[in-house]
Amino acid sequence: MIIETKRLILRPFKMDDLSSLHSIFSDPETMAFYPAPFSEEQTKSWIKRNLERYQVDGFGLWGVLLKENNQLIGDCGLVTQTIADRTYVEIGYHINKNEWSKGYATEAAKSCMEYGFHTLGLNKLISIIDPKNHQSIRVAEKIGFTKEQDLFIFNKIHSIYSDDRSSINGHQNKKIMDTIL
Repeated sequence: MIIETKRLILRPFKMDDLSSLHSIFSDPETMAFYPAPFSEEQTKSWIKRNLERYQVDGFGLWGVLLKENNQLIGDCGLVTQTIADRTYVEIGYHINKNEWSKGYATEAAKSCMEYGFHTLGLNKLISIIDPKNHQSIRVAEKIGFTKEQDLFIFNKIHSIYSDDRSSINGHQNKKIMDTIL
């Protein structure tokens, strides 16, 4: 287990998760903002890519399970993204459409944000969101992200939402230095 919240467990994927994850990723409504729903082979590649991320980056997208019954309901986690020759860490999430509007995506994303800032010591986190994906935008805003800009990436326009703590830390450091001087 990586993260435990009030209602969820976030843990590394295993190949045994293929069937449960594929039922989510093969759904056209859930994957409406992707080019197409995933085939079983694409879902298997998704899991393998995250297993590699755990080894290379020390993090990735994790399986999101309900504590009450250990049911896999989606994924959420941190992934590195390169945008305009700069590397960022993104919070990404997908939740089974049968579990939408219950606050699970927000709960999982908030815990990943805390993990990124407090455990990994990152200063900035982003989310890359299709501007028409209002549910995802709501999740980003609920965890305190604000829209930074629109960019053409991944073959279409995406909105970049972020929380940048480096300016806060820099401001706090300046205040501390001013107090000391």
